[in-house]
Amino acid sequence: MRNLIGTCLGSLLAFGHPSTGLAQTTIDFSKITCDQLVLLKVKSADPDQIAIWLSGYYHGMRNSPKVDVEQLKKNAEEIHNYCLYNGKVTVMDAVQKLLATSK
Repeated sequence: MRNLIGTCLGSLLAFGHPSTGLAQTTIDFSKITCDQLVLLKVKSADPDQIAIWLSGYYHGMRNSPKVDVEQLKKNAEEIHNYCLYNGKVTVMDAVQKLLATSK
């Protein structure tokens, strides 16, 4: 009886689960402008996800596996504030400018 229940449950999970049909979204981070970031016009990504990705990208470039989470939050806020007044600049250029002056 247990095997029958297990088989039925397994079949239900394998075949009975409706497909969510999630579309894959690709974002070219080098093209995201500050305007897009501030106005949240980036395809399916929120600013926190972008900040985390950029942090990982630049830490990887510096071969630095350590991340100061509080500093990450401060940097994200600083980038957001910079972007409020520099809408045409790409976010990656803003990050490079801000990180270069803070290091």
